[in-house]
Amino acid sequence: MYKDPPVWDRINSFALVTYIPEPLAGFLDRLRQELVPNCFLRAHVTILPPRPVSSSPEPAWEEVRTLAKRFAPFDIQLGNIDVLPVSDVICIQIAAGGEALKQLHDAMNAGAMPYQEDFPFLPHITLAQELKPDEVDELVHVARSRWAECPFPKTFSAETVVFVQNSRRNEWADLGECELGQGDSKRVGKLSDLLVG
Repeated sequence: MYKDPPVWDRINSFALVTYIPEPLAGFLDRLRQELVPNCFLRAHVTILPPRPVSSSPEPAWEEVRTLAKRFAPFDIQLGNIDVLPVSDVICIQIAAGGEALKQLHDAMNAGAMPYQEDFPFLPHITLAQELKPDEVDELVHVARSRWAECPFPKTFSAETVVFVQNSRRNEWADLGECELGQGDSKRVGKLSDLLVG
Protein backbone atom coordinates (compact mmCIF):
# COMPACT_ATOMS: atom_id res chain seq x y z
CA MET A 1 0.00 0.00 0.00
CA TYR A 2 3.03 2.26 0.13
CA LYS A 3 6.04 0.21 0.92
CA ASP A 4 6.79 -2.69 -1.34
CA PRO A 5 8.18 -5.43 0.91
CA PRO A 6 10.44 -7.99 -0.73
CA VAL A 7 8.76 -11.24 -1.72
CA TRP A 8 10.70 -13.25 0.88
CA ASP A 9 9.30 -11.03 3.68
CA ARG A 10 5.64 -11.48 2.77
CA ILE A 11 3.26 -13.64 4.78
CA ASN A 12 -0.01 -15.48 4.19
CA SER A 13 -2.14 -12.43 4.98
CA PHE A 14 -4.23 -10.87 2.21
CA ALA A 15 -6.89 -8.17 2.03
CA LEU A 16 -9.03 -6.30 -0.48
CA VAL A 17 -9.21 -2.52 -0.47
CA THR A 18 -10.31 0.40 -2.59
CA TYR A 19 -7.99 3.37 -2.56
CA ILE A 20 -9.15 6.92 -1.95
CA PRO A 21 -8.23 9.32 -4.76
CA GLU A 22 -6.25 12.52 -4.47
CA PRO A 23 -6.40 15.16 -3.12
CA LEU A 24 -8.44 13.65 -0.27
CA ALA A 25 -6.03 10.71 0.00
CA GLY A 26 -3.06 12.98 0.65
CA PHE A 27 -4.97 14.83 3.36
CA LEU A 28 -5.91 11.53 5.05
CA ASP A 29 -2.35 10.18 4.74
CA ARG A 30 -0.99 13.27 6.51
CA LEU A 31 -3.69 13.06 9.20
CA ARG A 32 -2.95 9.40 9.87
CA GLN A 33 0.80 10.11 10.14
CA GLU A 34 0.08 12.94 12.57
CA LEU A 35 -1.93 10.56 14.75
CA VAL A 36 0.37 7.56 14.31
CA PRO A 37 3.90 8.65 13.32
CA ASN A 38 5.68 6.29 10.94
CA CYS A 39 2.40 4.91 9.61
CA PHE A 40 2.78 4.86 5.85
CA LEU A 41 -0.39 3.07 4.75
CA ARG A 42 -2.09 4.58 1.73
CA ALA A 43 -5.57 5.98 2.43
CA HIS A 44 -8.12 3.27 1.68
CA VAL A 45 -11.42 1.67 2.57
CA THR A 46 -11.10 -2.00 3.49
CA ILE A 47 -13.41 -4.38 1.66
CA LEU A 48 -11.99 -7.60 3.14
CA PRO A 49 -9.94 -7.30 6.34
CA PRO A 50 -6.64 -9.25 6.47
CA ARG A 51 -6.97 -13.01 6.28
CA PRO A 52 -4.97 -16.09 5.31
CA VAL A 53 -5.74 -17.78 2.01
CA SER A 54 -5.97 -21.55 2.40
CA SER A 55 -5.28 -22.39 -1.24
CA SER A 56 -2.89 -20.78 -3.67
CA PRO A 57 -3.59 -17.01 -3.87
CA GLU A 58 -4.00 -17.11 -7.66
CA PRO A 59 -7.49 -18.72 -7.52
CA ALA A 60 -8.52 -16.15 -4.89
CA TRP A 61 -7.45 -13.33 -7.21
CA GLU A 62 -9.28 -14.89 -10.17
CA GLU A 63 -12.43 -15.19 -8.07
CA VAL A 64 -12.15 -11.54 -7.01
CA ARG A 65 -11.90 -10.53 -10.68
CA THR A 66 -14.96 -12.61 -11.56
CA LEU A 67 -17.04 -11.24 -8.67
CA ALA A 68 -15.97 -7.64 -9.41
CA LYS A 69 -17.87 -7.83 -12.70
CA ARG A 70 -21.14 -8.06 -10.76
CA PHE A 71 -20.70 -4.74 -8.94
CA ALA A 72 -20.95 -1.33 -10.57
CA PRO A 73 -18.77 1.54 -9.27
CA PHE A 74 -20.48 3.47 -6.49
CA ASP A 75 -20.03 6.67 -4.52
CA ILE A 76 -18.75 6.77 -0.96
CA GLN A 77 -19.43 9.78 1.23
CA LEU A 78 -17.37 10.16 4.37
CA GLY A 79 -19.00 11.14 7.64
CA ASN A 80 -17.78 11.99 11.13
CA ILE A 81 -14.81 10.86 13.18
CA ASP A 82 -15.75 8.03 15.52
CA VAL A 83 -14.15 5.54 17.91
CA LEU A 84 -15.08 1.90 17.41
CA PRO A 85 -16.20 0.15 20.59
CA VAL A 86 -14.00 -2.56 22.09
CA SER A 87 -11.04 -1.96 19.72
CA ASP A 88 -10.71 1.83 20.30
CA VAL A 89 -9.94 2.32 16.59
CA ILE A 90 -10.22 5.97 15.57
CA CYS A 91 -11.94 6.07 12.21
CA ILE A 92 -14.04 8.02 9.75
CA GLN A 93 -17.60 6.77 9.37
CA ILE A 94 -19.06 6.02 5.97
CA ALA A 95 -22.12 8.28 5.60
CA ALA A 96 -23.22 6.92 2.21
CA GLY A 97 -22.07 3.90 0.23
CA GLY A 98 -21.85 1.64 3.28
CA GLU A 99 -24.54 -0.74 2.03
CA ALA A 100 -22.72 -1.22 -1.29
CA LEU A 101 -19.48 -1.89 0.63
CA LYS A 102 -21.26 -4.48 2.79
CA GLN A 103 -22.66 -6.23 -0.29
CA LEU A 104 -19.20 -6.27 -1.88
CA HIS A 105 -17.67 -7.57 1.35
CA ASP A 106 -20.27 -10.32 1.73
CA ALA A 107 -19.79 -11.50 -1.86
CA MET A 108 -15.98 -11.53 -1.59
CA ASN A 109 -15.92 -13.16 1.88
CA ALA A 110 -16.71 -16.55 0.38
CA GLY A 111 -15.31 -19.08 -2.04
CA ALA A 112 -11.52 -18.78 -2.09
CA MET A 113 -11.29 -16.06 0.60
CA PRO A 114 -13.74 -16.90 3.41
CA TYR A 115 -12.75 -15.91 6.92
CA GLN A 116 -14.45 -15.65 10.30
CA GLU A 117 -13.66 -12.03 11.16
CA ASP A 118 -13.21 -10.88 14.76
CA PHE A 119 -15.86 -8.15 14.44
CA PRO A 120 -18.96 -7.66 12.28
CA PHE A 121 -18.00 -5.81 9.08
CA LEU A 122 -18.46 -2.06 9.55
CA PRO A 123 -17.29 0.08 6.62
CA HIS A 124 -14.96 2.86 7.78
CA ILE A 125 -11.57 4.44 7.20
CA THR A 126 -9.07 3.64 9.93
CA LEU A 127 -7.01 6.60 11.14
CA ALA A 128 -5.38 5.15 14.29
CA GLN A 129 -5.43 1.77 16.00
CA GLU A 130 -3.64 -0.25 18.67
CA LEU A 131 -3.56 2.83 20.89
CA LYS A 132 -2.97 3.00 24.61
CA PRO A 133 -6.18 3.83 26.49
CA ASP A 134 -4.85 7.22 27.61
CA GLU A 135 -4.08 8.21 23.98
CA VAL A 136 -7.56 7.76 22.53
CA ASP A 137 -9.28 10.89 23.89
CA GLU A 138 -6.48 13.24 22.89
CA LEU A 139 -6.02 11.75 19.42
CA VAL A 140 -9.75 11.66 18.63
CA HIS A 141 -9.89 15.37 19.50
CA VAL A 142 -6.99 16.07 17.10
CA ALA A 143 -8.62 13.94 14.39
CA ARG A 144 -11.97 15.74 14.69
CA SER A 145 -10.30 19.13 14.60
CA ARG A 146 -8.26 18.30 11.48
CA TRP A 147 -11.20 16.62 9.75
CA ALA A 148 -13.34 19.74 10.28
CA GLU A 149 -10.60 21.72 8.48
CA CYS A 150 -10.46 19.39 5.46
CA PRO A 151 -10.81 21.59 2.35
CA PHE A 152 -11.54 18.76 -0.08
CA PRO A 153 -14.82 17.09 -1.09
CA LYS A 154 -15.56 14.14 1.17
CA THR A 155 -17.22 12.07 -1.55
CA PHE A 156 -15.42 9.87 -4.06
CA SER A 157 -16.17 7.01 -6.41
CA ALA A 158 -15.16 3.45 -5.54
CA GLU A 159 -14.19 2.07 -8.93
CA THR A 160 -11.58 -0.61 -8.24
CA VAL A 161 -10.73 -3.48 -5.92
CA VAL A 162 -7.06 -3.96 -5.03
CA PHE A 163 -5.64 -7.31 -3.84
CA VAL A 164 -2.89 -6.69 -1.26
CA GLN A 165 -0.48 -8.87 0.74
CA ASN A 166 1.09 -8.16 4.12
CA SER A 167 4.66 -8.71 5.32
CA ARG A 168 6.33 -9.49 8.64
CA ARG A 169 6.88 -5.73 9.13
CA ASN A 170 3.24 -4.87 8.40
CA GLU A 171 4.10 -3.38 5.02
CA TRP A 172 1.53 -4.07 2.34
CA ALA A 173 2.17 -4.78 -1.35
CA ASP A 174 -0.35 -4.27 -4.14
CA LEU A 175 -0.65 -7.50 -6.11
CA GLY A 176 -3.44 -6.69 -8.52
CA GLU A 177 -6.23 -4.23 -9.24
CA CYS A 178 -9.50 -4.78 -11.08
CA GLU A 179 -12.31 -2.48 -12.10
CA LEU A 180 -15.77 -2.92 -10.64
CA GLY A 181 -18.36 -3.77 -13.26
CA GLN A 182 -15.75 -5.05 -15.69
CA GLY A 183 -13.26 -7.31 -13.94
CA ASP A 184 -10.55 -5.84 -16.18
CA SER A 185 -7.34 -5.99 -14.24
CA LYS A 186 -3.84 -4.74 -14.09
CA ARG A 187 -1.12 -6.40 -12.12
CA VAL A 188 1.89 -4.96 -10.46
CA GLY A 189 3.86 -7.75 -12.13
CA LYS A 190 3.30 -11.43 -12.81
CA LEU A 191 1.08 -12.38 -9.89
CA SER A 192 2.74 -15.75 -9.29
CA ASP A 193 6.13 -13.98 -9.03
CA LEU A 194 4.78 -11.56 -6.42
CA LEU A 195 2.95 -13.97 -4.18
CA VAL A 196 4.13 -15.81 -1.13
CA GLY A 197 1.37 -18.03 0.22
